[in-house]
Amino acid sequence: MRLARIDHVALVVGDVDRSVRWYGEVLGLRRTYAEVWSDPQDPVFLAHGPVGVALLRPRGDAGPGHPRQHFAVATDEPGFREARERLAALGIAAEEQDHTVCRSLYFRDPDGHLIELVTYPTQG
Repeated sequence: MRLARIDHVALVVGDVDRSVRWYGEVLGLRRTYAEVWSDPQDPVFLAHGPVGVALLRPRGDAGPGHPRQHFAVATDEPGFREARERLAALGIAAEEQDHTVCRSLYFRDPDGHLIELVTYPTQG
């Protein structure tokens, strides 16, 4: 499986506006993809160079450890196809989603942690 880098970490937050301000002031992260993912939708995606944080609004059980929290690893298009085939060969269930700006495969590790493998059209 070809992996390029950690793409983003997704966090469920209690107050998205507060978190947008905090991550902007403290880490210099700025909102990206607002034209695709706009309020009240989530995620609210913040980035600075290759560093990304996706802020998610609570749904159901809120707070740290929420099952929607995950980390995402980036790959190119050939790596994405290879990963899809490898996961299938290993019998690991994966859900593919098109997010307009990227495509993702979601699957879980043995402890139930959600992992996202993501590719952007410009990468491959």
